[in-house]
Amino acid sequence: MRALDIMTTPVVTATPDMTIHDAARLFVDNGISGMPVVDEDGKVIGIVSQRDLLHRVENGTGHGKRRWWLEFLLSSPREQAARYVKEHGHVVGDVMCNQVISISEDMSLAQIADLMERRHLKRVPVLKDGKLVGIVSRSNLIRALASVVPAVDAISLDDASLRDAIVRAMRGQRWRVPKQGVLVKDGVAHLWGVIESEEEKRAIHIAAECVPGVKRVEYHLEFPSVIPTL
Repeated sequence: MRALDIMTTPVVTATPDMTIHDAARLFVDNGISGMPVVDEDGKVIGIVSQRDLLHRVENGTGHGKRRWWLEFLLSSPREQAARYVKEHGHVVGDVMCNQVISISEDMSLAQIADLMERRHLKRVPVLKDGKLVGIVSRSNLIRALASVVPAVDAISLDDASLRDAIVRAMRGQRWRVPKQGVLVKDGVAHLWGVIESEEEKRAIHIAAECVPGVKRVEYHLEFPSVIPTL
């Protein structure tokens, strides 16, 4: 699937001259936590999120005034000024993030998920020919996951075929168990090997468990022996 298949459209947007109160109202009325900011030509120029409205003087959530020496030690004049604007600015243009990361309609879900994880994004606008056509959020990715119907393999594989499939599932992974450490008997996978962490054990289990036809996974995995020093 691609961004085009899961994106939300039409997109709720803000303008840079929209008041903070009106932006907050849009969040509440539409059940969203962030939205693109567009100029009069429809070009995306920023993103505003609930986080940008977290500390506001109107409702008493501002940071408050710290002692001058504490301000001097903990923050620069630039940081102090930026915090003041966030707390006191009247319009969206004052508080929005103007560094916009966007994607195309053709970007795959794997690429989108990687981008969101790498850049710590909760949502990303979708552009076509420079125009906003949709938005993809983490919720869209979760909905896509929920809509996937698990594949059911009706073919009954023999033990040797299941063993080969388990070995292939772990191929190229640094935590894999050696081929000779995989045995399948009556559909039950038995795994032998040396592991260094519980995470490796879990990954090996999932690799075997996800092979269609495997009824159960039995561990015979060991942690490295520690030889005491003299």
